[in-house]
Amino acid sequence: MKKIITIVGARPQIIKSSAISRAISNSFKNELTEIIVHTGQHYDENMSSVFFDEMKIPQPNYNLNVGSGSHGNQTARMLEGLEEIFLSEKPDAVLVYGDTNSTIAGALAATKIFIPVIHVEAGLRSYNKAMPEEINRILTDSVANYLFVTEQSGLDHLKREGVPDEKVFFTGNVMIDSLVRYQEKAKSSTILEELGLQASNPENRREVSRLYETDYIVMTMHRPANVDTESGFKAILELIELSTAKTKVVFPIHPRTRSNMAKFGLEDTLTQNKNLILTEPLGYLEFIQLMTHAKAILTDSGGIQEETTYLGIPCLTFRDSTERPITVTMGTNQLLADLNPKITFAALEEILAGHHKKGQIPPLWDGHAAERIAENLFNLFSK
Repeated sequence: MKKIITIVGARPQIIKSSAISRAISNSFKNELTEIIVHTGQHYDENMSSVFFDEMKIPQPNYNLNVGSGSHGNQTARMLEGLEEIFLSEKPDAVLVYGDTNSTIAGALAATKIFIPVIHVEAGLRSYNKAMPEEINRILTDSVANYLFVTEQSGLDHLKREGVPDEKVFFTGNVMIDSLVRYQEKAKSSTILEELGLQASNPENRREVSRLYETDYIVMTMHRPANVDTESGFKAILELIELSTAKTKVVFPIHPRTRSNMAKFGLEDTLTQNKNLILTEPLGYLEFIQLMTHAKAILTDSGGIQEETTYLGIPCLTFRDSTERPITVTMGTNQLLADLNPKITFAALEEILAGHHKKGQIPPLWDGHAAERIAENLFNLFSK
């Protein structure tokens, strides 16, 4: 039996890993065994362990508990802890997801001691090296032995960078697997009632020609460019003021965002707005339910661009580039070069008036990416 160590550390990685862990267990449990290592990059209860419980993911075999820190400090502690585990467990391969510090730490620790690296969500490029995630993507792909790709742009980038075709597999988007699996179960969530929101109940958003009459939008913000400066935060406040004059705004606050909100002394301003609903980070099922019934999503997240494209929900992303261009060219995503409140609100008003892209679901975003990945892992490592 071949042994694969899976590295997770952040919320999206936990969600993605649940699908692949299930696919391995369902089809190849006698051929492949999986060891899960949680780096502890996201250590908040609402950003980590709640997902293991909610999605019935096997608890990690190891947890490094690295917590917060600078990029160098956090990655160094991960490297030290992961190398020790790899030397002890002697895996046949190490599987990493996405573009976080946990990703690059897992890839570097493995490749330095000659363990094959598998990168899920490979080939994505924003071409913005001011983002730490872009550095992590490029470096991880450069050392990966096998690269699993979510969209056509990933194939194009890897070919342009000279990665041999035999190392690259177009498997689709495993994030969508979890969304497909839990979409029905999410309907049992009471989050809309708990937040005092009225919601229509579209069975399939894509089958209707008009925007459903719900009474809120959802905002998520966590990237340093938006929340680490007082000027960035004041732009968010102005956007909230403009938006709440038209509709309710639900704002699940990332721990980083909440910390900076307190640092800049802006808590009172936010809590006094009657049409703004501030929440702690939500569980996966709660957030699916919240997204499904929203008029629009305002975000700087990567994964939400994909989820909204699948769900057919308008998405405004505060970035001047995206590593997920198919969400723009085929999906419902619209990029806004910066967090300009008035420009953003004008775009939001268009959406609220029903003038927005309907979009399409990209190829292989079909709920079966994890099965394709598991089959490739079996073919690559079972011999």
